[in-house]
Amino acid sequence: MGHGFSQRFAPLTVCSYDVDVDDIVDLRAARNRRHAGVDLRDMACAWAGDLADGREPASWRVARRLIASGAAGIVVPSFANGARSDMSNLVLWTWTPDLPHRVRVHDPDGLLPKDQSSWRASNG
Repeated sequence: MGHGFSQRFAPLTVCSYDVDVDDIVDLRAARNRRHAGVDLRDMACAWAGDLADGREPASWRVARRLIASGAAGIVVPSFANGARSDMSNLVLWTWTPDLPHRVRVHDPDGLLPKDQSSWRASNG
């Protein structure tokens, strides 16, 4: 099932992650956006259209400003078509295997490959 995509996609692996990251700015609530100086319209911009027209997307300017202020990432409302108001996305700019920005793949049974030997060589 392609979940509404216009074309079929290649096989993929879906993973869950354990995330323990400090310095996240929560932009889901209006008061938090005001405190961070973020306009929801900037976050919801049509970034692909901006790029196609040679403009820098407003959301990229927001990201650059928050990164400069020390933010490791943001939690934002989901702007996906059909997303409910309670759906959100975590966007990380800084992550490592260690605290305070730890992100690890959730693989308790050790099923994921440990190195590149299980993947075929790219024809790239």
